Amino acid sequence: MNFLKNSIKIGVLLFFGAIYAQQQPNYALYRYTMNAINPAYAGADGVSRLTANFRSQWINIEDAPETQTLFFETSLNDKVGLGLSIVNDDVFANENTSFVIDFSYKLQLNETTDVFLGLKGGGSVYNFISSDLSINGFPPDPAQGNIDNGFRPIIGAGAYLVHDKYFISLSIPSILLNERVNLNSDGVVTTVNEKTHFYLSGGYNFDISSDWEFRPSTMVRAVSGSPLSADLTAAFRYNERFELAPMYRTDGGWAGTMMFNLSDWMDLGYAYEGSSRQVLNDSNDGTHEVMVRFTF
Repeated sequence: MNFLKNSIKIGVLLFFGAIYAQQQPNYALYRYTMNAINPAYAGADGVSRLTANFRSQWINIEDAPETQTLFFETSLNDKVGLGLSIVNDDVFANENTSFVIDFSYKLQLNETTDVFLGLKGGGSVYNFISSDLSINGFPPDPAQGNIDNGFRPIIGAGAYLVHDKYFISLSIPSILLNERVNLNSDGVVTTVNEKTHFYLSGGYNFDISSDWEFRPSTMVRAVSGSPLSADLTAAFRYNERFELAPMYRTDGGWAGTMMFNLSDWMDLGYAYEGSSRQVLNDSNDGTHEVMVRFTF
C-alpha cells in the first residue's frame, strides 16, 4: 500500500513537473528575488543586501520540489555592482546546487532613468540521491551509479532599465546548453539537455494617495519546448511598510503575497501558491515561500 501511495505521489510530481515546470526555479516573490535570474540587479539600488528565500512546493507530496536561495549584492562605486548567488534546488532524488558571481555596470540615460548591464558566471553541481528511491519503495538500479554528477559551467547575461516609476528587466540566467550523460549497465548512453530560459519582467508604480501605492508587475518566462508562462501581480503598498498582492499564473496557478518592512534594515516576505488543477489540489496543501532581506 505504501508503495502504491508513493507511486501515485511521484507520478503526479513527475507528470506535472515534466509538462509545466521549468529547469530553473520560479519565485512568487519575483520582484524581490530578481538577483537570482538577472545579474544586472547586483548593486543597482546603491546599497548592500543579503537575501534568503525558502520555497517549499506541493506540501504533503513526499520529496516535492524545495528551493533555497541566498544572494548578496553590493555597490563597489556609483557605476559597478557585484553580487554572489547560491541556489539549491531539490526535486525528488535530484539535487542541483549553483554558485555564481554577478557583475553589473550602470549607464545613466538621464536624471531619472538608468540602464544596468550584467554578466553572471559560475557553475552548478548535480547530485542524484539514489537512497531516496529505496525509501519510496523502488528497487535499486545498477545504472544509477553511472549518472554524471560533474560540474557544469554557468554563463548568463541581463539588462535592467529603471525609472522612478517603472522598470523593465530582460535576462538569460544560463546561456550555455550543458548536457548531462548517463551510461547504463547495457552500455546505452542517454542524455539530459538543459534548456535556455528567457525572462522578461516589468512593472509600474502608481500613486493612489500620500500613503497608498498601486504596483502592478509581470514576469514572463519562455523555455524551449514548454508553453509560455506569465505571472500577473497587482500589489498594493501602504506607507512603504506593508504590501499585499494577488498573483495569477497563466499556466494554471495563483498566489497571495505579503511583504513587511520591519525596519530600515530588514524586510520579511511570504507567499502562498495554489493550483487550478484539481489533481494537484487533491494531493497537496499548496506551496509556501518565505523571504527575509537585510539591508546594510
